[in-house]
Amino acid sequence: MRYETIVIGAGQAGLTMGYYLKQNKKRFLILDKGQALGEVWKNRYDSLKLFTPRMYSSLPGLPLDGKQQGFPSKNEIANYIKRYSETFALPVELNTEVLSVTKDEEDFCVETTKGIFYTTNVVVATGPFQKKWIPAFSSSLSENILQLHSSEYRNSSQLQQGNVLVVGGGNSGAQIAVELSEEKETYLAISKKPRYFPLTIGGMSVFWWLDKLGILKVTNTSFIGRLLRKKGDPIFGSDLKNAVKEWAITLKGRAVSGAYNQVTFEDSTRLEVKNIIWATGFQQEYEWLKVDGVIDQRKKLIHNRGISPIEGLYFLGLPWQSRRGSSLLQGVGYDAKYIIDHMKNTTK
Repeated sequence: MRYETIVIGAGQAGLTMGYYLKQNKKRFLILDKGQALGEVWKNRYDSLKLFTPRMYSSLPGLPLDGKQQGFPSKNEIANYIKRYSETFALPVELNTEVLSVTKDEEDFCVETTKGIFYTTNVVVATGPFQKKWIPAFSSSLSENILQLHSSEYRNSSQLQQGNVLVVGGGNSGAQIAVELSEEKETYLAISKKPRYFPLTIGGMSVFWWLDKLGILKVTNTSFIGRLLRKKGDPIFGSDLKNAVKEWAITLKGRAVSGAYNQVTFEDSTRLEVKNIIWATGFQQEYEWLKVDGVIDQRKKLIHNRGISPIEGLYFLGLPWQSRRGSSLLQGVGYDAKYIIDHMKNTTK
């Protein structure tokens, strides 16, 4: 089967690409190995709420229903993803895992668990959450410690009796630690002192203010963009700050090693633990992408705003692809529009 474009991934990036492809009357197909649209969102922890309000959490062409300054839940976003695909009748093939992508002189060959597809263009929209990353020393810990990656954590009922150590200083780790601190003795291991940012200022989302100040539009190559990227995301909201102040959560330094039932931190202190949540993020994995010239020696993708050096091969939904929101609902449309414009202006 031959298409003009194959999009790999039916999350927010892949569906946004599909929206623009359909607007431009292209013959395309979106492939995804999941069983249902919005699956990645539904499988995250139960209490998850976005720190971006609804007005900055929708995709092109379809506003997210509800109070625009309110913060949507994970199930709300999962349902929205499904509704987005249905609203624009996007051609999505689920339960279809991509095994390899190769290229000859003219076409890309996309081999999947449901057959082989040939296409002029490939858009890799698999997102930043691909392969969970857990420190190697986790295997040295006792089998009596319950260990879960944040992508596997749903709620406190999964944990056993005793304390819990959450490892990771991002917003997911902070939210999970705050939730667990209501029931358990909770520790949070972070590599640097947390920076806090309010969710709202004067009754308006902080993202509304950042938008008005032009911060959301700064590019990854600008001075401000490079500075923001270097600093990383702050912890949004005051829940963690208050929990630490009230001694509901004890902050620890970076977790550096572990053995038996103890974890050692960078200040050489040790903690005996019963449960660990690894909020340590993900690694991108492209072993199936067998096209020369698109992955460097550090295993990083080679691209300029999502356009690879190989004609017809594109990437979408990467962190800081062009700006801070490139991997988020509020920013992926900007990059998808850039890619479709490039496709239209490229002579095949």
